[in-house]
Amino acid sequence: MNVISYKRIRQFSSMHRDAEIPLRAWYTTAKRSDWQNVVELKRVYPSADLVGRYTVFNIKGNKYRLIARIVYRSQTLFVVAILTHEEYDLGRWKE
Repeated sequence: MNVISYKRIRQFSSMHRDAEIPLRAWYTTAKRSDWQNVVELKRVYPSADLVGRYTVFNIKGNKYRLIARIVYRSQTLFVVAILTHEEYDLGRWKE
């Protein structure tokens, strides 16, 4: 997968230091993957959820949420947002 953008991961990690290692691990796994569909993705991340056109990953035991848009055909994963669980629950990211 071509993961766009690592910049969001760095920015979030600078504010939430405890997320740095789990986000880096998630990035490494995603970058090395060649998922063709959500079934293959869920073999690696069974807790990942489809919410509309987005895939939501639980990070650090569900303390954080990474929201991504995945285009399987082009093998591109766009990191749309990384939020605390509380920010995610507000639902503003859907707007």
